[in-house]
Amino acid sequence: MDCCIQCPEHCVVNVRKTQKYESFSAKTVILVRLVNMTFQELSTNSQDYLKVLWDLREWSDKAVQPTDLARKTGMKPSTVSGAMARLTTQGLVTHAPYGDIILTPLGEQYALKMVRRHRLLETFLVEKLGYRWDEVHKEADQLEHAASDLMIERIDESLGHPTKDPHGDAIPGPNGEMDEDKSILLTAAPEGAKIRIERVSDEDSKLLRFLQQQGLSIDGTATIGKFTPYSDIVTLVLPSGANVVLGASAAERIRVTRLDDGNSPGQA
Repeated sequence: MDCCIQCPEHCVVNVRKTQKYESFSAKTVILVRLVNMTFQELSTNSQDYLKVLWDLREWSDKAVQPTDLARKTGMKPSTVSGAMARLTTQGLVTHAPYGDIILTPLGEQYALKMVRRHRLLETFLVEKLGYRWDEVHKEADQLEHAASDLMIERIDESLGHPTKDPHGDAIPGPNGEMDEDKSILLTAAPEGAKIRIERVSDEDSKLLRFLQQQGLSIDGTATIGKFTPYSDIVTLVLPSGANVVLGASAAERIRVTRLDDGNSPGQA
C-alpha cells in the first residue's frame, strides 16, 4: 500500500524537507555563480561602475564613498547602493553600509580591463580616425562595451602598443600592469615652479577645447605665475609669455610634473 495512505503526516514532512533542501541548493548555486562571474558576464552597468571606481581613486587619494559615486555617475544614492550590493555579492567590491567602497583584487582586475579598453579606443579614434581629444570620451564609453577582446588587442597592435592615451592617461597592459604615476595635481605646484603637463581629465570636453585654444597640451611646459591671496585662481605662464588663467575646478583636472633643478618629477 502507498506510504501516503498509511502515514500522510510523515510524507508531508518529508516533502517539505525536500523542497527546503532544493530551495537551499538552488540559492547556493546562484550565489556561487555570481561570485564566479566572468568579465563578459557582467552587465554594462556593473562594468561602468568598476571603471568609475578606478577613475575616482586614480585622481584622488581619498577613499570612495557612495555619495562620490552618485555624484560622478549622476545616479540616485539608492541606485548606487543597490549596485554596490550586487558588486559585493559578486566579490568585486567590499562595502559596509555608509562605509568606503573598495575594489577587491578581482574587481580591480576587471576595472583595469575596462580602463584599457576605454583608453585604447580613445587613442584609436584620435590617431586613426582624426577625432579631437575633446570628442573621444563619450564615443569610447559607447564602444568599450561592444568591442571584443580580439578587437581591442588588434587595435593595440595597430597603434604600436601605446602607453598613454591622448589625455596623458596611462594605458594598462593586457594583464593590468601600469607604470607608477608620479605626477601631482596642478594645484599642488608652488608659485614659480616650472612644470610639464602630464595628464588632463577627459570628462569635461569644454575644458579640453579651452586648453587647446590657449595652446596647452600634453607634454607642454609652463611656469606657475604669481598667486593671488585668498583666490583659487592659478596662472600659467607659457614659453611664449602668454598667461593662461584657470579656476580651481579646472586646475584640479590637470596633473603635472615639476621641471625645476634639484627636484625630481612628481615631487612638490
